[in-house]
Amino acid sequence: MTTFDEAIILAGGLGTRLRAVIKEVPKPLAPIAGQPFLKIHLNHLQKQGIKRVILSIGYKADQIQKTFGGNYQSMAITYVVEKEKLNTGGAIRLAMSHAKSNRVCVLNGDSFLPFDLSQGIALFNQYQKSVIYGCHIPDTTRFGRIDHKRGLIKGFREKGLPGPGVINAGVYLMPTDLLDAFPLNQPFSLEQVFFSSIGPEQGFRLLVVNDLFIDIGIPEDYQRAQTELLSYAY
Repeated sequence: MTTFDEAIILAGGLGTRLRAVIKEVPKPLAPIAGQPFLKIHLNHLQKQGIKRVILSIGYKADQIQKTFGGNYQSMAITYVVEKEKLNTGGAIRLAMSHAKSNRVCVLNGDSFLPFDLSQGIALFNQYQKSVIYGCHIPDTTRFGRIDHKRGLIKGFREKGLPGPGVINAGVYLMPTDLLDAFPLNQPFSLEQVFFSSIGPEQGFRLLVVNDLFIDIGIPEDYQRAQTELLSYAY
């Protein structure tokens, strides 16, 4: 049985849309109920049984390193610092090269989903294919949408499509060689370049979670997070 005890968190975002709210703090350290947003991710990963976390950082990397150091509770922390902006795909590709296991849980560091890792592991073991966590929301305009049938991912639609649907919630279970076709330290978008090429023949599985999902990238949702993520901050 395949297990997952290592995670990658993408925490290199500039947080441009939040600058007026969080000033000089990098987005991963944006305070939620008095705690850094990144701590919410680490709390959740620790409870899910993760033992080692790779933080992919860039903007104001030194602040993040000083805040968390080399470990958090029972988890070891390794930092991979982008010398140049690599976008989501390039950042994951680089972080995967520092992984110790042959599969990882990957998270977007600017959104939060209280996912159940054991459910994703069961799906990964059943099909031996990458698993993408999705979330059903009433309006997919801001996020794009996943086309799927019976748990199989058929494709991805761009942002701008209104109405209810399942969005990519930014949590993935992947083998660490998944992006090996892309060269190291070359920027590319996971969503627009890699995911756009995925069809049913790749066998990627979708795990839909009908739960809380918050992307703190805009001030309105950042304020919403202050109350809705309170129980995850401590």
